[in-house]
Amino acid sequence: MIVAVLLFQFSCNDGPKHPDVSNIAIQLKSLRLDQDLAAIDTNNVAAGLQQLQTKYPDFLNFYLDTLMGFGINGHYDSSERGIKLGLQPFLAHKDIRGLFDTVQQHFPDTKSIDEALTDGFRYMKHYYPSFTAPEVIYLITGLNQWSVFTVDSSILGVGLDMYLGPQYPFYSAVQIPDYVIGHCKPEYIPVNAFQAIYRNRHPFEMEERTLLDMMIQRGKEQYFLTKVLPETADTLRFGYSKKQLDWCEKNEAEVYNFFITKNLLYDTHLQQVARYITEGPTSTGMPPESPGNIGTWLGYRIVKAYMEQHPDMKMETLFGQESAQAILQESKYKPK
Repeated sequence: MIVAVLLFQFSCNDGPKHPDVSNIAIQLKSLRLDQDLAAIDTNNVAAGLQQLQTKYPDFLNFYLDTLMGFGINGHYDSSERGIKLGLQPFLAHKDIRGLFDTVQQHFPDTKSIDEALTDGFRYMKHYYPSFTAPEVIYLITGLNQWSVFTVDSSILGVGLDMYLGPQYPFYSAVQIPDYVIGHCKPEYIPVNAFQAIYRNRHPFEMEERTLLDMMIQRGKEQYFLTKVLPETADTLRFGYSKKQLDWCEKNEAEVYNFFITKNLLYDTHLQQVARYITEGPTSTGMPPESPGNIGTWLGYRIVKAYMEQHPDMKMETLFGQESAQAILQESKYKPK
């Protein structure tokens, strides 16, 4: 299964206190496929791929064919159509060479990212003793918006070209919305990584589900993030500015009342309600000061209240509770 997240500000984190995991050993293996691809001799791509197959035996074909669509299919021969007409021109293109160089300038190493991911993996190991940290592979996809994704549970892919900062001029050129560009920062990599890990462990089909179902599912995800990234700011977890988060907290009752009076909580029309649990510049029907994805924020508030009513409940029990209605009722949620 492939799970992707297609894209520290100041704020207090309102999650629970976290355990000491400093003694939990994590052996993180991370590789720089972006650098290895950039180093290939474009006049002898097939030989370069043969060498990379040894280094990336479980990932190279996935990257070349599933992710990038070159259609090489493991045929590392200079006469292969996917190499001649696909990968070779890609690697030789001046814009791609410029992208490789820009990524290298922004990420000469990935030490700080590796450290942040390792900390999160320690918490994962604390809560899930059988957890094994995935191999982390850094790469580029040519601004195709593959930010962070999992391949099953063994590989975590990180598209470094999607974290070059909001000032990177070519995000707008490939029509990435401004509200997404604002999240193209390295600080978002750990959040996006553990979102992808959560969604791989707890897949969720939105078709024929109510908005409340979706809100609670996203709320569970946010609760998970407070556990494995306990020192991460709420602004970063939700992708909000401090001003937007303040607006949510000051208008919590009005937000909840909006969903009640508009009869949205039990609406199953996906196009109508999915916009409240996905990124956007603002929330439809609400004041322009409201952030997008506000249903996720409200879902987290409900899940947090539910867990306060069940302080001894383990995360897996929470995640296994399929009834969003039961969570809402048992949470005794009362918006401020």
